[in-house]
Amino acid sequence: MANLASLDVVAAQEWIRKHVEPAGAIEMTHDRPWATVMRVPVADGVTWFKACAEVQAFEPRLTAELYVRWPDRVTKVLAVDESRRWLLLGDAGIAVRDFGNPPEAWLKALPSYAELQKGETAYAIDHIGHGVPDLRMGALPAGYERLLASELPLARGDVDRLREHAPRFTELCSALAQLGIRESIQHDDLHMANLYSDGGMLRVVDWGDSSIAHPFFSLLETFRFLEEFNHLAPDDPWFRRLRDAYLEPWGSGLEGLFEIAMRVGWFVHAIAWTRQRNALPFKARPDFDRAFAIILRRALAQTRD
Repeated sequence: MANLASLDVVAAQEWIRKHVEPAGAIEMTHDRPWATVMRVPVADGVTWFKACAEVQAFEPRLTAELYVRWPDRVTKVLAVDESRRWLLLGDAGIAVRDFGNPPEAWLKALPSYAELQKGETAYAIDHIGHGVPDLRMGALPAGYERLLASELPLARGDVDRLREHAPRFTELCSALAQLGIRESIQHDDLHMANLYSDGGMLRVVDWGDSSIAHPFFSLLETFRFLEEFNHLAPDDPWFRRLRDAYLEPWGSGLEGLFEIAMRVGWFVHAIAWTRQRNALPFKARPDFDRAFAIILRRALAQTRD
């Protein structure tokens, strides 16, 4: 894993100094099983070093590729070492969480994020070839079977409900696949801690949970945090307004497709979480499972036709 115990800190600091001149002590700010992050002060602000675990080995290259094509919407990449899974990043600004996660920020960010996704459809196969998880529509029934075969933080009856839903899930995947939206990069963790305000720009950070999947799945976490953190009711007008802003770059008449995507997406989100869980050391799983159970309950809610 890419935690501090396994990271060669001396080598990492030497690598950092090849690319920037630190203006103070380099400090570790996050040490998780999936990544270690260090803060690097420089003369004109701060930069960030990130060492990714094997489970998200694709992240450095993906982040660098996105920065080349979308420099106004993602974090500035100062250096990348794909073989060691290292990134050196510019400062993205202030998380919208620190402003209270205002829906107005998402109203501005979601159309530009959709434009990024539309542009990245041309690179979807290349991303898969470089390790980005493949959660395209054709792969989802098998992914659902892997989910059912996994150790899940659910009561037995709830697992049975998931199993009974498998045929319906396959039907919904088939319906969604026939509605014409091409798969693309899907952030899968698009919430208030991963959208940053940088002056007049809004930047999406932390692409380590990404997959190639139906692009509309991205709004699951955006909407969940607006419910849980901002306490917006599910029928709050903001959700329709944000949906429409996100859909505008994709075309008209997509509201019904969006609703199907939201139903399917919670199961796909759970499938992705299973992959992350399987890569964790045993002692880290109880904390992970507390959040995983929230995702699974959201998926279970979609089993009611």
